[in-house]
Amino acid sequence: MVQHAVRAAIAAGLAALAASGCGGGDPAAGQPDLSSGARIGAPTRLLSCADWKDADIRERYGTIKAVREFAGGPTGSPAGHGATIEDDDAYDLFERWCGESYASGFKLYKLYTRAAAFSAR
Repeated sequence: MVQHAVRAAIAAGLAALAASGCGGGDPAAGQPDLSSGARIGAPTRLLSCADWKDADIRERYGTIKAVREFAGGPTGSPAGHGATIEDDDAYDLFERWCGESYASGFKLYKLYTRAAAFSAR
């Protein structure tokens, strides 16, 4: 039941976005800012490999930016911020994992944060 409500809310948001004809949103009103190219239209924590595979290159790099900002944000630990990786490395990571038939439900931020934890950056 909850998943249905979430899907309905996402569908309503996408319909509103399509009707508006623009990529910007109002984060204060709960609308995602899509002007960076992340036009997938879902919260970063919900983005999956299925979304990645359906996106064009502009949407993919916008999604990488959103995931980087999400993963590299404040952590509350002495280090201060989460680990990040280069955008091209993230692109390759998502291409590699999301190309697998069993990976459609994999969350992009989980793939990213696990890879970033082992990076030197």
